[in-house]
Amino acid sequence: MDPLSDLLALLRPSATISSGFDAGGSWAVRFADQVGQIKCYSVLRGECWLAVDGIESPVRLCEGEAFVLPRGLPFRMASDLAVEPIEAGSLFPPARAGGQVRVGSGGEFALVGARFAVAGAPSGLLHRLLPPILHLQTASEKAALSWSVERMMQELRENRPGSRLMAQDLSHMLLLQALRAYLEQSASGDRGWLAALADKQLRLAVHAIHADPARRWTLKDLGAEAGLSRTMFAERFRAVMGETPMQYLARWRMLLACDRLEHADDRLAAIAVDLGYESESAFSMAFKRVMGCSPRHYGRGAEQSRDLDYAQYALSS
Repeated sequence: MDPLSDLLALLRPSATISSGFDAGGSWAVRFADQVGQIKCYSVLRGECWLAVDGIESPVRLCEGEAFVLPRGLPFRMASDLAVEPIEAGSLFPPARAGGQVRVGSGGEFALVGARFAVAGAPSGLLHRLLPPILHLQTASEKAALSWSVERMMQELRENRPGSRLMAQDLSHMLLLQALRAYLEQSASGDRGWLAALADKQLRLAVHAIHADPARRWTLKDLGAEAGLSRTMFAERFRAVMGETPMQYLARWRMLLACDRLEHADDRLAAIAVDLGYESESAFSMAFKRVMGCSPRHYGRGAEQSRDLDYAQYALSS
């Protein structure tokens, strides 16, 4: 697979709810922190302001545009950011999947969106590969994004046979379309993992790491993949990604390891060899350096989490 597909495979996104609102007059809505969630919205009509916590400059959203919040940060949407916001929890009842509510007088602004739970190997590390907000303004993917969100709302609202699976598949397609659109509009000077994928030369090095994470990569090897000298590659990679190529390689290996510890019964020795480590002890040291705990401790935590999920499922069925 390619790096973007790899990332979504590890995040394992699943649609938890899809809804929208119709607003008018003076209005403002605040959405609380959504830990472990990704939000994606499409503007059907009108304009409004979007202010994300921790981001200095608010974003002006216009009809036909879309945005994604990969880190689940709290945010506000408003006709005027000076208006006192209503908490979204009071507007959107939990059971209203696929529904739409009115804010203020309605009729001037309409938005539909979806929220995705991410349950893959440590979502915190994966989230940091993505920017806090993706504002999609180009025309290439907007129609497809809007169709995906509205179809997901319809599936969840009507609850027809196969609706849950349809919504799940649409959630993957929706995120992929949004990330693709962001890549297409990424400009020179942007920073982060997606900016590296948008860079024609750095993208080749990232692809190489993902294609063969167990290889004993050197800066010279990766620079050759990118068509750059060792020094130029190292400087450019760090400037765009915010970390060295070797740090990214180690982090990606550990994310792959976490996924196997969570979802497979592989022995540590096998994981170590598959990820390019000469011994289980070398792998364990690298894992603890990146993840802050031993792989055995992480694996026990993942197993307990799966047992809890199963127990909750059994009690609710």
